[in-house]
Amino acid sequence: MDIHETFGAFTRDGMNVLPTGNGRLNELVFAAKDIFAVKGHVNSAGNPLWKTTHSAAEAHAPVIHRLLDQGASLRGMTVTDELMYSLKGDNIHYPPTINPRVPDAFSGGSSSGSTVAVSSGAVDFAIGTDTGGSVRIPSAYCGLFGIRPSHGLVSLEGVVPLAPSFDTVGWMARDADVLERVGKCLLPESESTAPFQRFYLLSEAWDQVDSESAQGALHAFIKEHFLSGQLETASLPEATPAELAETFRILQGYEAWQSHGEWIEQYHPHFAKDVGGRFIAASKMKKDAAYHHASQLKQQFTEKIRAFLGTDGVLIIPTTYGPAPKRDASFEESEKVRARTMKLTCIAGVSGLPQVTIPLNDHGRPIGLSLVSGYATDRKLLQYIKNYF
Repeated sequence: MDIHETFGAFTRDGMNVLPTGNGRLNELVFAAKDIFAVKGHVNSAGNPLWKTTHSAAEAHAPVIHRLLDQGASLRGMTVTDELMYSLKGDNIHYPPTINPRVPDAFSGGSSSGSTVAVSSGAVDFAIGTDTGGSVRIPSAYCGLFGIRPSHGLVSLEGVVPLAPSFDTVGWMARDADVLERVGKCLLPESESTAPFQRFYLLSEAWDQVDSESAQGALHAFIKEHFLSGQLETASLPEATPAELAETFRILQGYEAWQSHGEWIEQYHPHFAKDVGGRFIAASKMKKDAAYHHASQLKQQFTEKIRAFLGTDGVLIIPTTYGPAPKRDASFEESEKVRARTMKLTCIAGVSGLPQVTIPLNDHGRPIGLSLVSGYATDRKLLQYIKNYF
């Protein structure tokens, strides 16, 4: 399979970094978002100017090292939206990443290339980063299992940052078994092994779903896999989805400018309209009253929802607003989809909880159903999904 058959997934294909050990991932091949340090490789971070103003890595990022040590081989580096600050999946500096399941729709970002590499069959699994939904959204759009782990559990050393208090290393695969095997390599042991006992349909989240068709497909899956007596309805503590999305927007924007503002002001890179607009807005973010209110709300919400879920509770929510938007959608429509979807992804993003998206189908178009569990129950969540889905 050459680069043209991988739907525009790669910025650098055919690296063939061989395993350094044997383990759970023997004979598996993976790809990495082009922000992970790989010895001798210069990351692009989705912008050609970044590549010309940075040096080759002197060592692998710990995540890359761990995967190679567990028997996997690295095929190549994948396309990301510019500086990871978009969820659409197209990058003006590269050919479009084509959604293998729905070629006339977006692949989703910012881990677009990683997702497309897996969905196209070029690799067995791929790693990306998820700050505001950048693994969960493209996984749902391209028909994959994907995980955003608990914040802070997987090393971000050697990874280009966006907003450190939200950034996570996530991964995606075509089946739950591979997703779990990767998790056993990257995640620490779970403190709790007791089974999940409480399952909640989060009422505000279901209000965000775009169509009756998607609602029907998601609820049919839930009805098939959960006994009615298992399910309860719950509401978010402390905040509405809109308030959480605004909290995320403010804090992410401030941190994004702290991460990249100096480089942007020095080199004046050319950005796509949406990415450039976000960085302009981020440049104006200060530690003002809105910032401090957002920080306080984040802390309060995190404490309440983590206490509510404990180690045996699970939220069941749609992963996205609906199926992947069509490529001919207007800029305004794309931004509307982003805003609606962020009201879903910010729940785990703000609270730092693990979330796994499960691939479903809505009349031939992939959609995702997500399970969100308590902090540091990641391994248990992956095993549960492997066993039951």
